Amino acid sequence: MNSAVHDEQHFQSGDTVRDVVIGLSDGLTVPFALAAGLSGAVANTHVVVLAGLAEIAAGSLAMGLGGYLAARGDSEHYASERRREEDEIVTRTHDEEEEIYEIFEQYGVTRQESEPVLAALKRNPKAWVDFMMRFELGLEKPDPKRAIVSAATIAGSYIAGGMVPLLPYILLPDAAEALRVSVGITLLALAVFGGVKGRLLGTPWLRSAAQTVLVGGLAAGAAYGLAKLFSSV
Repeated sequence: MNSAVHDEQHFQSGDTVRDVVIGLSDGLTVPFALAAGLSGAVANTHVVVLAGLAEIAAGSLAMGLGGYLAARGDSEHYASERRREEDEIVTRTHDEEEEIYEIFEQYGVTRQESEPVLAALKRNPKAWVDFMMRFELGLEKPDPKRAIVSAATIAGSYIAGGMVPLLPYILLPDAAEALRVSVGITLLALAVFGGVKGRLLGTPWLRSAAQTVLVGGLAAGAAYGLAKLFSSV
């Protein structure tokens, strides 16, 4: 009798994808808008490059620090809630038992059917706390290295994204030509990024690509238009 092994394939890098999305989306959009805005006010690519590099450096540090603090906050919140659950299974045992029953009732399991599971959990307090953290609070234990990895991923993605609209200004001496090339490659990069993001996150890739291009294009267009307006005053 042959039995096939059921191997489920699930996407396991949601946090990393989220960090890449955060870094790339801002990295592509903000320096793009800045470069376009400066191009509307000055005709010197050197100025655009210096300002763009400064913004990328500052933006990547700020975004990376934000990711680090967010991940640290998640870890501290998890630790705090776990300490509370560890205390409550000792000091408020009856209440915690009732919560176990309520959790199983949500899945159609009666109190009588869940009693053996509760008894098993009570024999293993650590497993009981793990169960409550997962099914009562919906919290998963964060990776202890998550904060540093998140900061590095967001900052690196921001730098990679920011260099796309800035590269034409580095390679081309004419600001107007550099702007045209920058617009073309950045909108293309935004479309590809949006499409890939949509596929990874399970949303329609074409809609995701169009939304990403629209946001980046509007930001750059607004910056360019405002720079032109104020430079002519």
